Amino acid sequence: MCGIAGLFSPGGADEGRLTGAIVRMTEALAHRGPDASGLWIQPAAGIGLGQRRLAIIDLSEAGAQPMHSACGRYTITFNGEIYNHPEIRAELEAANLAPNWRGHSDTETLLAAVTQWGVGPALQRLIGMFAFALWDAETRQLILARDRFGEKPLFYGWSGGDLVFGSELKALAAHPAWAPSLDRASLTSYMRYSYVPAPATIWTGVRKLPAASFICFGAEATPGSWPAPQAYWSLRDRVAAAQRARISNATEATERLEQLLSIAVKRQCLSDVPLGAFLSGGVDSSTIVALMQAQAGQPVRTFSIGFAEGGYNEAEDARRVADHLGTDHTELYVDARTAMDVIPKLPRIYDEPFADSSQIPTHLVAQLARRHVTVALSGDAGDELFGGYNRHVWGGALQARLGRWPLPLRRALGAALGAIAPEPADTVLGALQPLLPGRFKVRHPGDQVAKLGRLVAADGFDGLYRALCSIDPDPTHTVLSGEERASWAGEQMRQGVADLDPLDRMTLADSLSYLSDDILQKVDRAAMAVALETRVPFLDKDVVEFSTRVPAGMKVRDGRGKWLVRQVLYRHVPAEMIDRPKTGFSIPLDAWLRGPLKSWAADLLSPARLKRQGLFDPARVTRMFDEHLSRRHNHSYWLWNVLMAEAWHDEWAGAR
Repeated sequence: MCGIAGLFSPGGADEGRLTGAIVRMTEALAHRGPDASGLWIQPAAGIGLGQRRLAIIDLSEAGAQPMHSACGRYTITFNGEIYNHPEIRAELEAANLAPNWRGHSDTETLLAAVTQWGVGPALQRLIGMFAFALWDAETRQLILARDRFGEKPLFYGWSGGDLVFGSELKALAAHPAWAPSLDRASLTSYMRYSYVPAPATIWTGVRKLPAASFICFGAEATPGSWPAPQAYWSLRDRVAAAQRARISNATEATERLEQLLSIAVKRQCLSDVPLGAFLSGGVDSSTIVALMQAQAGQPVRTFSIGFAEGGYNEAEDARRVADHLGTDHTELYVDARTAMDVIPKLPRIYDEPFADSSQIPTHLVAQLARRHVTVALSGDAGDELFGGYNRHVWGGALQARLGRWPLPLRRALGAALGAIAPEPADTVLGALQPLLPGRFKVRHPGDQVAKLGRLVAADGFDGLYRALCSIDPDPTHTVLSGEERASWAGEQMRQGVADLDPLDRMTLADSLSYLSDDILQKVDRAAMAVALETRVPFLDKDVVEFSTRVPAGMKVRDGRGKWLVRQVLYRHVPAEMIDRPKTGFSIPLDAWLRGPLKSWAADLLSPARLKRQGLFDPARVTRMFDEHLSRRHNHSYWLWNVLMAEAWHDEWAGAR
């Protein structure tokens, strides 16, 4: 795992200018790679590559980067891990195509694969997480590439006459000609989703490379030119093809999923440094830890954090699972002050507006883990692939029932539900929870009532899904001069998915955007801020392609999501230890904004400040804040969006 950066100045560049820019850009990523730094330039071609290294595989100098291919044609700066690189080496060796290996790094394997098969075919063989920049000296092309699911970030754009790229926007911002302007359409999308959907960034003229693609810039490239990214794999196509190859036998499906996940875990435990796992006590992380422990010769290191607030604390659940599996478990209970101390760091960690509030506990558990290990496996992506969110469980059935009602009636009912204050609803519904079957229990039921109001009023299935995913359902009224545009994931969902059942459509849409643009980016920045590498076994290519063949009835059954994953887990952990309402890494944000964060929020949300800054409608923000403080509504997530954008603006755009 590393931080990569570089620039391409077609036509050539002065050596001093090139070196100075690469050094500044690379040093901006020092937190991602504290072990070493590397630099390679070729002034005549105008190319420069830099890297900050977090050494995981082959700790020797043979693994240092930027790295040259054995034939001398290619030079690469690479971030990530290729889990199947031993198999790729074996394939090359069996065909007498392998070079004289200098070490055992996956980067050297990738260069050999590209040399023999070309970029596209090599990418199709890879199982891993990665982003890289590759210079082809023969064709004088710069190639940027990203893994299938966007686990590793890669930004690029034009800064003056230079094409600049890097693992984080802060690397691009270190370029001396950096002078972009804020993109209000991106800010509008951010208010809806709490993140900026790819390929956009918060800045005009700067982009995210979409997952599962690569892009080529040749010597003829001119400032402002944007070649189209080329896809080397498509989740949408896999989902569409799988409709004709569904799995029908649940027992065989359980066996196969356990086998594939076990292989993925074994691949991802390859490391030359200490390794552990995050454990929340939920279905996904418990499954990964169970399969790790089943293969390990000693107790696996596991980590969790807890809060004093009962509705947000999963540390006790994680401890029970850890004790049952026999892991070497470390937990840390944090108070509100400790968690809130992370807030001032967030704009620097994420360097574009990002408002998934679980960013705070994610950073804290990464910080805890880094004291003991350098690599941590996580249970991310289980929800998106196997139907774990409440919307997956109830969305299709809700739309089928409500779709028969006239839209005006649904909107009236939605307005009535939305008017119910969350705290009385929490009290009443909370008292009823002990009487309900486990699958009907939810945490924070008052908030779920408000969400139900939005769903009832939605027009059609696509409208329902959009309502489920929207923090701000009408962001053009929040952002001054705001407008929304199509995202890469949105374009993908408009092609060839009309025949998919509701669950497949939801899980596909979640995987293409929410997973890639929110979950994976949250974990990458939160962990890499403390130089911790995270790995996601559920995103093993073979596991993902298997998930597309699992029918809806094996994902959601009897009112519970992730039915098939649960069958695997129940072989290792008793069901009664697992079956409870989903929490995840979350914080009591609603209470904090009325209590210890109130003065901080009031300062950022003051009408005079908002008017001076000119991003958001001051009257709308003031109304939402007042309603939240008075407990008439819980607007905590909406307010967190505004607060994180304001804090980001102070850090990155205040002087512009």
